Amino acid sequence: MVKKIDKAQARAKRHARVRAKISGTPECPRLNVFRSSKNIFAQIIDDVNGVTLCSANSQMKDFEGNGGNKEGARTVGKMIAKAAAEKGITDVVFDRGGYLYHGRVQELAEGAREGGLNF
Repeated sequence: MVKKIDKAQARAKRHARVRAKISGTPECPRLNVFRSSKNIFAQIIDDVNGVTLCSANSQMKDFEGNGGNKEGARTVGKMIAKAAAEKGITDVVFDRGGYLYHGRVQELAEGAREGGLNF
């Protein structure tokens, strides 16, 4: 019998591997990415205090476009960089969330860099 791979479980294992190596601090918080089929979400997290400092996603009211494509992901990256700048955050560590650094995840990262985040 052929066993079918559970993609969500495989991503969770990859994400656990990534999270074992990186953690957000108050000086350098973690930029986390979650990608669904139609939307993309980003949040900046301080793991020491266990708080989300700011977030942006493709379901926000001021978002224009489609969150399921690269242009939308780049826009969300710029939005999270703007929200971080308002909080005085410039340096972050990037958490790709178990996804490949490719496509929408890469575009979000490049959009965040364009907006002024350093990682």
